[in-house]
Amino acid sequence: MSYNRIEDLEVYMLAEDLSNEIWDITTKWDFFAKDTVGKQICRAADSISANIAEGY
Repeated sequence: MSYNRIEDLEVYMLAEDLSNEIWDITTKWDFFAKDTVGKQICRAADSISANIAEGY
């Protein structure tokens, strides 16, 4: 029996790309923005692929 890898799922890869893009954007923000909204949006973006992996 063979299993597909999580990395083979297109939706998982799109979620990873989104997360990386969010991180790239937020690292350019000033400290206050990063400390308030930045942390929240990064955690939310990271959790998308984590939830896909958990459900997979």
